Amino acid sequence: MEHQISSAFWVLSFVILTSAILLVSLKNVFHCALFMVLCLFSVAGIFILLDAEFLAAAQVLIYVGAVSILMIFAIMLTNNLTNRVIKQTNENGLVSLFVCLSFAVGAIMLISKTHSWNYRANELGHDNSLILGKYLMTEFMLPFEVISVLLLAAMIGAIALARKERS
Repeated sequence: MEHQISSAFWVLSFVILTSAILLVSLKNVFHCALFMVLCLFSVAGIFILLDAEFLAAAQVLIYVGAVSILMIFAIMLTNNLTNRVIKQTNENGLVSLFVCLSFAVGAIMLISKTHSWNYRANELGHDNSLILGKYLMTEFMLPFEVISVLLLAAMIGAIALARKERS
């Protein structure tokens, strides 16, 4: 069983890294959005391996189901997507390569320092949703509310910017 989980982890990690590299390197914005969906689905798979079913479901519903589909619709509804004036290249290739390599080196160092990948599922409890809800409403209530206000401010700012562009 351990070998299957380890194999699934490495396969999902490879899919995440490959789709993330393609996400930032492709020139077609629609293809980039599709690779983002693949990357986010793979992250949900990692959550399932960690016995965090609630987080996996939230990942799929919120990021894949809402954000990604919204981005794909926005891309498809944009009239001037293939216009020659719009620049669709990333000129920060070396910076992104450096960041990716530094994350990879950090991950390899972290994995090499970890003595064991095993954990006891009984320590986590069987009802992850109940534990997550308890922590969000007790110990992490203030950060949860701060993030809510920050997201509300970001939404209001996006609406204000969109209204200025129309007029």
